[in-house]
Amino acid sequence: MYQYLKERHRLERDSYPQALSLRVHRALSWLNKAEQCEDYDSQFIFLWIAFNAAYAQDFDSTKDFCERGLYQEFLAKIVNLDALKKLSEIVWSQYSTSIRLILNNEYIFQAFWKFQAGQLTQEQWKRDQSKAKTAANSALASGDTTTVLSILFSRLYTLRNQLLHGGATYNSKTNRKQLRDCTSLLTTIVPVVVEIMMDGADQIWGDAIYPLIET
Repeated sequence: MYQYLKERHRLERDSYPQALSLRVHRALSWLNKAEQCEDYDSQFIFLWIAFNAAYAQDFDSTKDFCERGLYQEFLAKIVNLDALKKLSEIVWSQYSTSIRLILNNEYIFQAFWKFQAGQLTQEQWKRDQSKAKTAANSALASGDTTTVLSILFSRLYTLRNQLLHGGATYNSKTNRKQLRDCTSLLTTIVPVVVEIMMDGADQIWGDAIYPLIET
């Protein structure tokens, strides 16, 4: 998928706003690296960086990626611009079973780890889990792709934190299941997100963070 998107970007980039072209260029560079990796840990990390490059938001200035206002607007925009319904196809056809497994996996649900840290009682985290499952199942039942992706990415972000903050062992047997499922999903979603941004080159995507400075 990288090669196709890169060739398209070379052909079209002069017609893109500079910021969009830079974001796509960066995202594709990390997608290329991810496609060269043979282990799930590396693939997931590089895919997340590719998504972050496309998203181009300064997460450091926010307390929690799971806050709806931070990422739901971006996902809603992507879904709205998805004229060919590729993301809907991923959610409802290609990966519906994997998505349910991810959403039901307590080890990538942040409230579970808050309970383990003593920040929540067992009753509280179980209640949060029940609410999250109800919201996810309702979205799945109603065909609400945006909400499903928003909930899904909150799980992916927990896994991202575990890896990037040293909260997991490289190639550990204990997290293979969730890492395999999440990596497989990101492998499909990230190129589609980048492609939709290229399709919507006339939209306002905002400036890239850490813009290229030429001296």
